Amino acid sequence: MSKWRKEPIGKLAETYSGGTPSRARDDYFKGIIPWISSGEVNFPNISDTKEKITQEALENSSARWIPKNSVLVAMYGATAGVVSKLLIDATSNQAVLALIPKKQLIDVDFLYHQVKENKQAILYLAQGSGQPNLSKDLIANFEINVPYSVMEQQKIAQILNTADTVIEKTQTTIAKYKAIKQGMLNDLFTRGIDVKTGKLRPKQEDAPELYKESELGWIPKEWDMKKLGCIGEFKNGVNKDKLSFGHGTLFVNIGDAYHEVLDCSTLDRVLVNNSEIQQYSLINGDIIFVRSSVKPDGVGYNTLFLDFNQDVVFCGFMIRFRLNDKLKYNPEFYNSYFRYIEFRRRLLCVSTVSANTNVNQVALSGLLAIKPSDKEQLEITKRLTTINKKIETEQTYLLKLQQIKSGLMADLLSGRKIVSVPAAIAMQTEN
Repeated sequence: MSKWRKEPIGKLAETYSGGTPSRARDDYFKGIIPWISSGEVNFPNISDTKEKITQEALENSSARWIPKNSVLVAMYGATAGVVSKLLIDATSNQAVLALIPKKQLIDVDFLYHQVKENKQAILYLAQGSGQPNLSKDLIANFEINVPYSVMEQQKIAQILNTADTVIEKTQTTIAKYKAIKQGMLNDLFTRGIDVKTGKLRPKQEDAPELYKESELGWIPKEWDMKKLGCIGEFKNGVNKDKLSFGHGTLFVNIGDAYHEVLDCSTLDRVLVNNSEIQQYSLINGDIIFVRSSVKPDGVGYNTLFLDFNQDVVFCGFMIRFRLNDKLKYNPEFYNSYFRYIEFRRRLLCVSTVSANTNVNQVALSGLLAIKPSDKEQLEITKRLTTINKKIETEQTYLLKLQQIKSGLMADLLSGRKIVSVPAAIAMQTEN
C-alpha cells in the first residue's frame, strides 16, 4: 500500500484572501483585471469574472493577484465552504481564500477534490468555534490525507476528474432535454397537433384561418376553453398536529409536489382515522397543487397521483383537483398544462401574499384551461411522455454516476484502497 500522511492545508499550500476596492470609485471597476466575488465560487471552474478592476484599484486595496491553477474557497455566507478551481490569473475579494499549491508537495486537482470532500468537516469546525464564517487560519490548520507521491495524487485526481466530466456531460444533456421540453410545451399548448396528420399545426401567422382569438390568445378553432371549476372539484388537505407525523398513512407534503408525477416511495406518514382517509385519500388521476408556499414561485406547483398499492392522503398545505370526466379531460394532459409557463403566470396573478404566498380553491376554479379533443389531448400527452422518459433516463443515470463518484471520493481520498475507473465512467468518457 502507498504511503500517506496527514498534513495541514497551510503546509501544502500558500493561503491568503483578497480585498474589495472602494465602491465609492466607480472607475475602479472599469478595468481589465478579473476580480472574483464569493458568489462566483459556486462554479467548479472559474475562467472569467463578472467584475473587473483597474490596476489603480488593485494598488489601492487589499486585493491580490492569485495565479491560475489555484484552489478557491468561499468563506462567508450561503456559499461558505464551496470550492472552485481557478483557470486564469485573477484577484478576489476578502470573502474568498486562495490556496496556491506547493507543487513539490501537492497536485492542484488533488487539493481541490480533498478540500471539496472535507467541506462539511471544515464547516463543522467553524460552528464548533462559534464563528459564523470560515477563516484563513481555520482552513490553513485543517488536516487532509495526502500520498507522499505527487504522481499518485495526480492519478487519483485524474480518476475523479473523469467522473466529474461524465457527470457534467450528463447534466448538460438533461438541461438540453429540459430546454427542448419547454419549447414543446409552448408549441403543443398554443398550436396543438392536427390528429389527421399527426403534426403540429402551422403557426398562427402562417395559417390564420386555423385559429381564433380567445381570452387565452390565439388558439386552434377546434379547441374550447373551460374554467377549472367546471371540469373538476377542489378540496383542501388534512391538518394534523406534530405528534401525528412519522407513522400511519402515506401523505403528500409540499416538497413532494415538485416531481411532475408523485413518487410514493419517498412519502412520509401521518396518523389519520378511517373517516379522514375516506375524505382525503387520492385516487388515480388526481392532481395536487401546492396551496401555500414560503417562496412566491413555489405556490401552485402540481403533481399527478397514479395508482398505488397503499392509501395516500394529502396535507393541509395542498389542494386536490379531481377531474369530473377523465375520458374527456386527460389527467396527464392537464397535469402537464398546469406546469406550462403561461398557465403558471396566470396562477401566480391570482395568488395572495401574507406571511406566505397562497392560492385558494376559488382562485383556481376561475382559471381558464384549453380543451382540445380527447384524441388530441392523448397525442400531446404521448409527445410529452417521450421527452419526459428521456429526461428521467438521464436523471437516473446521473444519480448512479453521483453515487459512484461519492464512493470513489471516500475510497481514493482516504487512501483505504486504490480504485480504477468504473466501467460506467470509462465507457462514457470514450464516447
